[in-house]
Amino acid sequence: MRPVDRGPLGDDIDRFIDAVSGDLADLSHRSAESHRADVVLEAAAIVAAEFASDGRLSDDESWAFVHGIGTISEPAVVGTPADLRELGMFSGKSDWVRKPSVLLDLLVRADARDGGSRSHRYHDIALRLSRACAAIDLVTSPAELDHIETFRHTMLQAMDAVGVPRPGQPRTPPTTSDHPGAAAPDTPGRPDSPVTPAGRATATDKAVPPATTEAVLPPMRTIGELMAELDVLVGLRTVKDEVARLTSLLQIQALRAERGLPTMETSHHLIFTGNPGTGKTTVARLLSQIYRAVGVVSKGHLVETDRSSLVAGYVGQTATKTIAVLQSSLGGMLLIDEAYSLARGGADDFGREAIDTLVKFMEDHRDDIGIVAAGYPTEMQDFVDTNPGLKSRFTRTVNFADYTDDELVSIFTSLGEKNHYSPSDDAVTKLRALLAAQPRDRGFGNARFIRNVFEDSVARQAQRLTALEDPTDEQLTTLVADDLPPVGAPL
Repeated sequence: MRPVDRGPLGDDIDRFIDAVSGDLADLSHRSAESHRADVVLEAAAIVAAEFASDGRLSDDESWAFVHGIGTISEPAVVGTPADLRELGMFSGKSDWVRKPSVLLDLLVRADARDGGSRSHRYHDIALRLSRACAAIDLVTSPAELDHIETFRHTMLQAMDAVGVPRPGQPRTPPTTSDHPGAAAPDTPGRPDSPVTPAGRATATDKAVPPATTEAVLPPMRTIGELMAELDVLVGLRTVKDEVARLTSLLQIQALRAERGLPTMETSHHLIFTGNPGTGKTTVARLLSQIYRAVGVVSKGHLVETDRSSLVAGYVGQTATKTIAVLQSSLGGMLLIDEAYSLARGGADDFGREAIDTLVKFMEDHRDDIGIVAAGYPTEMQDFVDTNPGLKSRFTRTVNFADYTDDELVSIFTSLGEKNHYSPSDDAVTKLRALLAAQPRDRGFGNARFIRNVFEDSVARQAQRLTALEDPTDEQLTTLVADDLPPVGAPL
């Protein structure tokens, strides 16, 4: 008997049905087959919701639904694309992803009871199915990417509601020594290293490694782990959504490549705009590893640089310096801080030579490098306008907004948790007063300002406790109002 053609979604639909039916069978102590009809309806809802998300139904999408879902439904779904459109088959279906389904809720609550990972499995294969739907057509619309992100948030919020760790998150909080992704001082709410009793971090800020240094590669991690680390950063909601959409787009293109379908060239280079201390370095580091996980780059490391490491003072030296830094970034990502400074200066300035070298390198090595140019919004637009090659390659801009007072307080608290300190209520009140008195111009340091306050507070606490002969553990780990710097003091 000739097998039924299940179309481009058949394998992903079957994977979803088999996995979810199996998990339901384990819970009910009945056969997986007894749950199959319900799970087929669930798969149909996921597919229909994704196809409905952008308000248009292509012929390829219609046939994919008929072959992938229609042939296994009871009753069968048959008809041409014109028939499906005339019937309004997917009208209103996109809203299905805005609240957890009955099956997902059941799996999440079961995981909350016994510590299982059934909801994680559902999350992973449901997202893959959604992305497979978006991969049907060559061009993935912004609405389709937004829909996938809405679906992801719905599933994660269902887990959060009952205390189930998100996919990629550890079951128990990691200690300082075993955290796999130590972050840079730019990390919002997550210091790169413990603070010494003297109040100094053990790592320097914005250190740019020499171009000749061999890159230390980060450990290979899954998309789930990397997205989980991104999700727990304080604030940055818009940034997180942008990264999630880009990640989905890259995964969708990878699915098309696996199937031998045409793919659209997607720029791997981005503009990051925002004030200092808003998490640009942290996000770039995670994004470089995401690129590695989806196969965009081969190594996934991050190299940080600035004008001083790219531009020389003599003719012919700038290109050599710039190429050396770019070579050290191959296989990963290069973050150029204050990139707009390359475009400043008169006719005798060599910054433009660095830009020309950068553009040529991006063209010659487009398949194994990502470049992030960072700086203030207005100046970054001037930077892009200096060279037509920059305009065509930096097509995506991600804006990092300043943190709110509540977010900055959360960052301070997170720094304390990481280093085994806890602020008292009066310390938090004083911290808010410090923030209220701090000018919020574009020189404001955001998370770096909070880190400075935290380090200063630890130093002041240490000095205060020297008067005690035998301080208790609570005294050693509590920051009180007097430990914080005076309101208005320079930091």
